Amino acid sequence: MTDHSHLHIHHHRLSAPMRSVIERMHRAGGAPLHTLTPTQARAAYEAGAGVLEVPKAVLARVEDLHIPARDGYALPARLYAPTTDTGLPLLLYLHGGGFTIGSIATHDVLCRELARLAGCMVVSLEYRLAPEHRFPTAVHDSWDALQWLAAQAPQLGADPAQLAVGGDSAGGTLAAVCAILARDAGLPLALQLLFYPGCTAHQDTPSHTTYARGLVLEEPAISWFFGHYATTRAQREDWRFAPLLAPDVDGVAPAWIGLAECDPLVDEGIDYADKLRLAGVPVDLEIYRGVTHEFIKMGRAIAQARTAHAHAAAALRQAFSLKEAS
Repeated sequence: MTDHSHLHIHHHRLSAPMRSVIERMHRAGGAPLHTLTPTQARAAYEAGAGVLEVPKAVLARVEDLHIPARDGYALPARLYAPTTDTGLPLLLYLHGGGFTIGSIATHDVLCRELARLAGCMVVSLEYRLAPEHRFPTAVHDSWDALQWLAAQAPQLGADPAQLAVGGDSAGGTLAAVCAILARDAGLPLALQLLFYPGCTAHQDTPSHTTYARGLVLEEPAISWFFGHYATTRAQREDWRFAPLLAPDVDGVAPAWIGLAECDPLVDEGIDYADKLRLAGVPVDLEIYRGVTHEFIKMGRAIAQARTAHAHAAAALRQAFSLKEAS
């Protein structure tokens, strides 16, 4: 996925384990995602998704279900719960992948880990992907799922008064957008959990220049992803693509935001945290040093990934007033 010649530029910033991961990726020599078709890229991402993950947690409940979208399409989803108890708080999780790749399968281990560590139910959504389904389908699917889960929570064994939304990368964008839509609809959320969310319209922050090459997520891939999803300037400048452009974020759910230092998206994540804070929204911002985009799915190799899982779970437990995991 990366160009080896640029790695030396970032050498001093990256942690030794992160450098090792990137060097191994170079040696593996896979074709960059942006040189593949979307179908090929999805298969490549899925094939590599579990390689660096923490061990797959065994949970009391793992169930596949379908959630109806507004056009009648049945969205695949997977429910994870660490116990068979009822009345559990519920996190809707939206996977990353630039709106073009990623799936329930690619984020299975992460969702299991969040459910295990936080002691809550997690529902992972397979929203529809671009280019087959362009902006704003992913937004509609995510919001439809959140509303359905709020209505169906008792039947699922969840507490409708204890809901949160979260995601990584493009899924973090969708989670931030859902938090705004939830506020507008009067649907209370306990937390928005955002791992390195995309927040800006035109990817023109300094970190997009600094970290454009040599790391896990490169500029050509970002352009490829977004070129499939948001094809016009008007779509790019719609706040449902770029939450930094939301007219106001007053009264949205409290946020936990986890960013990677060596990530093109780090600046816009900080900017979004600032936007929320200026609106009086409680924000817990963590910046994990020496790591890149996608690090939260590398827990076997990257200690900060396991730390980030623990921090995110602690934020969920606090938002849901749950006791510490035993």
